[in-house]
Amino acid sequence: MSTSSSKLIILDRDGVINEDRDDYVKSVDEWIPLPGSLEAIALLNQAGYQIAIATNQSGLARGYFTINDLHAMHHKMEKLLQPFGGNIDSIFFCPHTDAHACDCRKPAPGLMKEIALLYRRTDSTQPLLGVPIVGDSLRDLQAGVVLGASPHLVLTGKGEKTLAKGGLPEGTQIHTDLMAFATTLLENQV
Repeated sequence: MSTSSSKLIILDRDGVINEDRDDYVKSVDEWIPLPGSLEAIALLNQAGYQIAIATNQSGLARGYFTINDLHAMHHKMEKLLQPFGGNIDSIFFCPHTDAHACDCRKPAPGLMKEIALLYRRTDSTQPLLGVPIVGDSLRDLQAGVVLGASPHLVLTGKGEKTLAKGGLPEGTQIHTDLMAFATTLLENQV
């Protein structure tokens, strides 16, 4: 893992990369990639981007699945990415519920601070300045925006409901799905 790259993208997992479920994604069998999401990650990798995932996984604290189940889901994701030439550089997760009042459960910025440290982003006030953060819920975006990240909402998962509720961070860009985000980002670089 090369952590010195300035080309970083932070993705939420459920509802952005894979199908989300109201009863939680609890097993390898329930972890199903959204159409085009793996190809989008590979496209971003091929353009030189490192992908970090920041995901709330309160199902751990609730006893819906184990840490081994979570690792198995992530192994499946990485294995399915390989044929496309894609990879995930790092995965950060919060295992807590809201009741834990931790700093890592989005919208709290704890996971984003950890990502900033790993990728040696040292500006103390806005270490993620300009780094795209892609999510399907308001809390995904809020967690990164506080550290300077650029918010991107996808309409997959809970995205349409999130858009309908409003209150998105200033400058939030809206995309149909992860592939639409990737395509737009890469087109705007030319």
